[in-house]
Amino acid sequence: MIPNEVSRRYAKALFELATEAGTLDSVVTELARIASAFEGNAELERALSNPLIALEAKRAILTDLTVALQVSPITKHTVLLLGDRRRAHALPAVARSLAELADKKKGIVRAEVTSAVNLPDSYYERLKTQLERVTGKKITIDRRLDPTILGGVVARIGDRIFDGSLQSRLSEVRQHLLPN
Repeated sequence: MIPNEVSRRYAKALFELATEAGTLDSVVTELARIASAFEGNAELERALSNPLIALEAKRAILTDLTVALQVSPITKHTVLLLGDRRRAHALPAVARSLAELADKKKGIVRAEVTSAVNLPDSYYERLKTQLERVTGKKITIDRRLDPTILGGVVARIGDRIFDGSLQSRLSEVRQHLLPN
């Protein structure tokens, strides 16, 4: 089974549990914090993915992490289950899938906006308004930085890409000026 299918399966089960318990928003936040800790700590990531480290030791690490981050029992049990099934590496993907499911329930669509430099909040508000008008849906913007686009922004909403980057424009000019 490919990792995306695995993460979606766990996220869907967690979504149903958290929705039934009425704690969906807090579980989404808690799992995102755990995923962030996992992605932001290479040593933690190596320890949990190392097959030479005993399962009990990995469980202890995950338990300590959930206690330190003060998460709910639903989140704690999910994280421990992923660890017990040797799927701790899927934590970030499960967190993203869960956030997508929660957003879909609320009618929110995530737009990943990439820019070369940090832009003012007012720019993101205007962009959000424009994207909501184009898509007809409520938008939440996730900001990313990528200096290789040189300038402008690239907005990605699902499979749709709105490329207003300088790199893209220069590439178009190059194609028109240079013969094939």
